[in-house]
Amino acid sequence: MGKAHYKGKDLTEVRSPQRKLLPDIVGLEKQEPTSLRGIAKRAQACKDHRFQDLYRLLDASLLLECWDDLNKNAASGVDQVTAQAYEQDLIANIQDLAERLKSKRYRAKLVRRCYIPKDNGGERPLGIPALEDKLVQLACARILNAIYEQDFLPVSYGYRPGRGAKDAVADLGFNLQYGRFGYIVEADIQGYFDNLDHDWLLEMLSLRIDDRAFLNLVRKWLKAGILETDGQVLHPVTGTPQGASSPRSWPTSTCTIPWTCGSSA
Repeated sequence: MGKAHYKGKDLTEVRSPQRKLLPDIVGLEKQEPTSLRGIAKRAQACKDHRFQDLYRLLDASLLLECWDDLNKNAASGVDQVTAQAYEQDLIANIQDLAERLKSKRYRAKLVRRCYIPKDNGGERPLGIPALEDKLVQLACARILNAIYEQDFLPVSYGYRPGRGAKDAVADLGFNLQYGRFGYIVEADIQGYFDNLDHDWLLEMLSLRIDDRAFLNLVRKWLKAGILETDGQVLHPVTGTPQGASSPRSWPTSTCTIPWTCGSSA
């Protein structure tokens, strides 16, 4: 039985033996670039440190590493560029993208709207970014994970590298059966993706990030228009499309949770 600590108090933690135990602090994987490991160590050692020069990390090397993690079977965005087509000249395409980022010529494309059916008979709106937008977003997510992953408690599972919903269910079931817990509290933020405040999100990011170019990149994605199925282009002042907000492709999900929920989300 391991123990987690929060605000000076011991929290009894019982983990299911049915899965491989995870370390109490989930850090970056060994294959992460040295620069990201350095950021993670600094973030863990100094909780109020503001990081500079993050934008320069978005180079061809990082983009190429992120390409391996990109879902190659995902639907294409407004430009209709597929992963298979992009991969035909991958090195040249990534070098060109890195150069556009470096020279500040990169522009976020419109997000393509699509709808999927819900269990209640309604429809859930999703946003599908263009391929290059997904790739750069994934690279930014790597950088943000290096910073904010250090703030999470071991009892947190959402949007964490190496953890997921199945791990949470397995541990929850074991704890309820053999642990000291007798009830479950389920909570959800209604309309979170529709009502996410852009200014507040950027303000929260600026608490740990002192890099105008990096923050402007996030702002571009927040302000990118949404191409509806009828051809209309929407420019919402709040919210971000679901799908574009996947923790694997969108760099803002992980950073909001520790700040708003006291690092215990």
